[in-house]
Amino acid sequence: MPQIPGKTHELTVGQLSARSGAAVSALHFYESKGLISSRRTPGNQRRYGRDALRRVAFVRAAQRVGIPLATIREALAELPEERTPDRADWARLSGVWRAELDERIKQLGRLRDHLTDCIGCGCLSLETCVLSNPDDVFGERMTGSRLLPERRRATQDDA
Repeated sequence: MPQIPGKTHELTVGQLSARSGAAVSALHFYESKGLISSRRTPGNQRRYGRDALRRVAFVRAAQRVGIPLATIREALAELPEERTPDRADWARLSGVWRAELDERIKQLGRLRDHLTDCIGCGCLSLETCVLSNPDDVFGERMTGSRLLPERRRATQDDA
């Protein structure tokens, strides 16, 4: 791992990659999504502030628990003067994200529990299938395979 001299206040993309464990391509992607930022040298090379290490760690930790990048970007944008997130920020944000994750876990549990229902019927009936029609939202209006053709006709009639 490349060592960063103590006096260095900026990192190359290679140094940031080595220190953070994120691939260079991931760092470029994070930058394109507004999660981290760099300045360009006169030779057009990227230079990252040392605070980028903490931002990358924050992004990667949030991703590991399933938080979408758009949500992470919104959280980082809320910080005053684009400062680096600290422990208090993580505690506050993780409290909000916890409820979202609990809901996703609940949805995945329902999906897992009903996965064998589709194998049993074999048809993915739009009337009763919990995957294609959760909570039978279409069942009150129409049933089965007529749903898709009726949608197409309505779209064609509107044209």
